[in-house]
Amino acid sequence: MNHEKSFQDYYPAATAHCYGCGRLNAQGLQIKSYWDGDESVCAFTPRAYHTAIAGFVYGGLIASLIDCHATGTAAAAMYRMENRAMDSLPAFRFVTAALRVDYLKPTPLEIELIVRARVQEIKGRKVIVAAELFARGEVCARGNVVAVQMPENLVGAGLASAL
Repeated sequence: MNHEKSFQDYYPAATAHCYGCGRLNAQGLQIKSYWDGDESVCAFTPRAYHTAIAGFVYGGLIASLIDCHATGTAAAAMYRMENRAMDSLPAFRFVTAALRVDYLKPTPLEIELIVRARVQEIKGRKVIVAAELFARGEVCARGNVVAVQMPENLVGAGLASAL
């Protein structure tokens, strides 16, 4: 079991409510991402209610796992690039500008899924991340995410008024 803090554990409270990765969203997925060398990794076990067809995971869940893991990876990569602690300010938070998911094979329910991601490019406020989702060691989906640094007007008090 991993006892270090996940990327998402460092999100400021104002930006920790995402359905996929927000630690403050009690009904959310609350995924946790960590560095594993130059890759990031996250594990998630879908439940029976994440069904597409009997025995297999709903594709939207797969997209959410790839999306939130990639945006967390983007934030962690920016901290790493700047040689900053993840709890240092100003905080890096990213939103999705583009998401592409290729579904390669049906993904079984109720087993641990592993998402691994690699940063492809960091350019200014944009980070491109490639990810693969595995079930039982087999790649079931691949994704690419273009993540952009969250505009400051969406952070904190501005978040509520912007929505």
